[in-house]
Amino acid sequence: MSITLRQIEIFLNVVSVGHLTSVSKDMGLSQSAISMSIKELETTLSKQLFDRISKRLILNEVGRAFYEEIKPLYKKIIDVQNEFQFSPNKGIIRVGASTTIVDYMMPTIICNYMSEYPDVKISLKEGNTKDIIEMIKDGHIDIGFVEGSVIDSEVVKEIIGVDELLVVASTDKFNAPCNMSDLCELKWVLREKGSGTREMFLEYIKDKCNNLNIFLELGHTESIKSVLRSSDTLACISQIAVEKDIKDGTLHRANIKKFECKRDLYMIHHKDKLRSELFDKFTFFAKKMIKTILDEKRD
Repeated sequence: MSITLRQIEIFLNVVSVGHLTSVSKDMGLSQSAISMSIKELETTLSKQLFDRISKRLILNEVGRAFYEEIKPLYKKIIDVQNEFQFSPNKGIIRVGASTTIVDYMMPTIICNYMSEYPDVKISLKEGNTKDIIEMIKDGHIDIGFVEGSVIDSEVVKEIIGVDELLVVASTDKFNAPCNMSDLCELKWVLREKGSGTREMFLEYIKDKCNNLNIFLELGHTESIKSVLRSSDTLACISQIAVEKDIKDGTLHRANIKKFECKRDLYMIHHKDKLRSELFDKFTFFAKKMIKTILDEKRD
């Protein structure tokens, strides 16, 4: 008896969920069918893969080793299957982007792409840089666009642009030149931990501010901007996100001496990701549009 793709799919779902009831519901199969599939897989391998503990299936030592070997192979087979099932201009692309990019760049990119290629569907997931990296590693998205640093052996990264972080407030009282050290004790609103914007800013000012007075942490740039407009606080936000607010006069850039905090924007994917023609066409289009958007904001 040989291992089937269906057995591997069931095995991976059981590892992920643990409870046969949930796996049965998610896959539309009976619990006995799920259980039988696992038993057949173990019989084929002549090895027990799970410990049965408190009505849960927990991977044992052999099971963990098998999981590490089979998961990337299964992902590769699914990628190959999708590659041959869909034409280059028909399919589904799963995209993830960190907050600044998803709010201020991705809507334009996706709408333009889907207008040009109406048979391509794009699903978009949002998270901070750390979240997007995990989605790539777990196989939940095909391609990611992030602003934070990417240091992971499983993830391939490519620089696709440069962004600048600005310190902003709701008033113009920081128009006069000042030092970053003069602002450390004032109230600051920052993004949550795991945010690329937050990590870049704190790393940049670490020699100037030993203990930044973080008044509030929020998960969205728009929420931070709302707090700024209604309180006497400061924030460090991407130029992409505040350019219009500064032009409108609703927010003001602080004039900090020798403050030039720039960061790279990255496109990322899993090192084992099959680069299909559809994948390459979308990434080429996205990179081109991001460059255009950044150039327009600098003009």
